[in-house]
Amino acid sequence: MSSLASLAQTVLEMPDPSGKSLLTRKHAALWQSGQISSVGQGHPPDRPARPAKPALMPPTAMPRRSKAGLKGRIALLHALAHIELNAIDLAWDIIARFTENDLPKAFYDDWVQVALDEALHYDALAELLAGLGASYGDLPAHDGLWQAAEKTRNDLMDRLALVPMTLEARGLDTTPATMKHLERHGHAEVIPVLARILEDETAHVAAGTRWFGYLCGLKGLDPAQTYKSRLTPQFPHGPKPPFNHEARLKAGQTPDFYEWAI
Repeated sequence: MSSLASLAQTVLEMPDPSGKSLLTRKHAALWQSGQISSVGQGHPPDRPARPAKPALMPPTAMPRRSKAGLKGRIALLHALAHIELNAIDLAWDIIARFTENDLPKAFYDDWVQVALDEALHYDALAELLAGLGASYGDLPAHDGLWQAAEKTRNDLMDRLALVPMTLEARGLDTTPATMKHLERHGHAEVIPVLARILEDETAHVAAGTRWFGYLCGLKGLDPAQTYKSRLTPQFPHGPKPPFNHEARLKAGQTPDFYEWAI
C-alpha cells in the first residue's frame, strides 16, 4: 500500500499544473478518509517538476508587471496562480522531506489540508484566467518561492519560519489592498476568490505558527524569539510592514513575532 510520503512524491514529480491539482485532490481524499494511514519515508526531488512554460526567472530579472486594464488583471491572476502552484508543491514537500522528525499525525493532517486548499486556489485562478482568454504559462514567473524552499531543505523549523510564517503571512498583509484595488477598477469577479484565499491562508499561517511553536516547546524555546533568530539571516530588517494585525492574530502571531525590526 502507498504511503503519504510516496503520494507526495508523485505530486512533486507531476509537471502538468492541472495534473498536479488533480493528484492533490485524489491523494488528500485517500488520507482524509483513512484509506492511506502510513506516513512512510520521503524521498522528494530537489525541485518539483514544472511545465515548459512559464519561463522561470530570478525575482530581480522579472519584467515590470502591467497594472492597468485587461493586461493588468491577467498579469495579477497569472502571478497569483504561480504562487498557488508553488504552494501545492511546498505543502507536499514539507510532508515528504521531514518524515524523520517523528511528527504527530495532526501535522500531516494540517499539511494535506493546506495542499488541498492550494490546489483549489490554483484551479479557481486558472478558471478566471481562462475566462479572460489566457492561461497559466502565458507570462514569465519568478522562482523566488522555490529558492526559499531550497534554503530551508535541511531544517523543518527554518522551513516553517520562512515559508508559512513569513512569505505566506505577507499575503495576509497584502491581499486586502489588492481586493480593494480590484473592486475600484470593476473587477468584482475576482474578489470572492481572493477572499477565499485570504481565509484559507490565515489557517495556513496558523498551521505554520502552531507547529513552529510545537517544535520550540520540545526544545524549551520561546517561539517569538526563536522565530526572530531563525528569520534574521534571510530578513535582517524583519518582516515588511504594513501588517494585517487582525489576520495575523487569528493565525496565532502576536506583534512580537513581526514588529521587532520596526
